[in-house]
Amino acid sequence: MSRPAPADGATPEAPSGPARILPGAGRAAALAARRLLLLVLLLAAVFAAVEVLPGDAAGSVSERGESAADLAARRTALGLDQPLHTRFLAWMTGLPTGHLGTTARGLKVTEVLAGPFPNTLLLGVLALVLSVTGALGLGSRAALRPGGRLDRAIAVVATAAFALPEFVVSVALLLVLSQWTGWLPAVTLTGPDGAPASWDMLVLPVLALTIPQIGWNTRIVRGALADQATLPHVQAAILDGLPRRRVLTHHMLPGALPAVAVSTATSAGMLLGGAVVVETLFNYPGIGSVLATAIADRDTPLVAGVVAAAGAAISVLLLLADLIRDRVLGARR
Repeated sequence: MSRPAPADGATPEAPSGPARILPGAGRAAALAARRLLLLVLLLAAVFAAVEVLPGDAAGSVSERGESAADLAARRTALGLDQPLHTRFLAWMTGLPTGHLGTTARGLKVTEVLAGPFPNTLLLGVLALVLSVTGALGLGSRAALRPGGRLDRAIAVVATAAFALPEFVVSVALLLVLSQWTGWLPAVTLTGPDGAPASWDMLVLPVLALTIPQIGWNTRIVRGALADQATLPHVQAAILDGLPRRRVLTHHMLPGALPAVAVSTATSAGMLLGGAVVVETLFNYPGIGSVLATAIADRDTPLVAGVVAAAGAAISVLLLLADLIRDRVLGARR
């Protein structure tokens, strides 16, 4: 039965139940819970994947001449004699307090990641900023003359750049900017603090990560601006004779912000994934080498620690992107 309308001058009755919850707060909580659940499922998959690899951590870090009794004692010390789900739950209980367990070599996972992870974040942030900035510039420039030569050329170059794997881009940059010209160092040397010894050692790894992501983000920006160009208020601004640049900056770009935000968050995940390959090629002191060593050692806590740190960073970015999208879309209603 429908609710009766309020009398003239009366204040409408406040909605009860779930409708009273703030939409923004409820949406944010639901998104955060979903991201957290996905992260937990991912970590469970990591534990299971390392488990099916041949060998185990005790055998991988064993020294020559160790007896079977020594290996058995090490397996017990590492908890490898316990079922997989028991080890996973024990590891997860320490996650909220920041305790990521102990590696197969007896080191705290947090200590192992303390140096490399900030280096990887630096690499990823620089590449992300350059990717988004370049994509906004190229996508906006192409949108000023839809269907023109520049628009078509940018579309072809962006597609080609995104299609290139990071290792192909890395090898090409090494040949051109290091081997043939000698402008930039081919490998990264670390200083006393564990970070790259000089800024020029960051250039090649950052470019290797940036070039494919500029291609990806340029396509997203150009597509979002093309969608905005068909909207009535944009068409009205064009018919009113406003300059194309003003139409772009004041009427099209604000509406394209949700797509750009989601694309940026997606790029962050791609960058962290590509960083494993790029860091290995350039001998960069990041989590790429740590992850490779951990997989070789079948070191489940260390592999899970790397995934948890990277997954948490990506989850935060995806949550921010979803909130930006909701805020912009909500403002239009």
